[in-house]
Amino acid sequence: MDDSDFRKLLAKVEELKKGKSFDLSLEEDLSIAVMNLISLEEHFFFTSQKTGKNSYLDLLAQTREIRKKLLGRMIDSHEGETWCISKHLLAATMRIMEVATKLQTDGKTQESESMFSQAYKVYSLFWALRLKLINTKNVKKTPDPKQWSYEDLVTKLVDCCKE
Repeated sequence: MDDSDFRKLLAKVEELKKGKSFDLSLEEDLSIAVMNLISLEEHFFFTSQKTGKNSYLDLLAQTREIRKKLLGRMIDSHEGETWCISKHLLAATMRIMEVATKLQTDGKTQESESMFSQAYKVYSLFWALRLKLINTKNVKKTPDPKQWSYEDLVTKLVDCCKE
């Protein structure tokens, strides 16, 4: 990022801080809640498989619906796979934090600090996407339907992000 782009980015951040469109503190709490809900979905899945009790899958479904609503409060417009990207950035942040905490508990301070740093980088990517600080204007547009490649067809037809 050159100096001009960095200044523009800082100006955009300052504008966001002044705006009343959302409360960053509230949004941060909400993002942590979504991380924990994603973790609960994972735990309900694994518990259902380990115990053979499908009732945990019902709890997973209920938790997923809550997570979808809360994430929907944060990710209002969906471009490409931004919904899934956001979800996975938060999930990865939580898991990396878990690894870092376990390393810290085991006395592996240097490794844990590195993991905490990695978690924060991933979390920062979520916020850059959330606050629209990532410039996506140069992203390739989908070609004319008459000129679609197999990759274009897969992109259009296989959508993992529909929840």
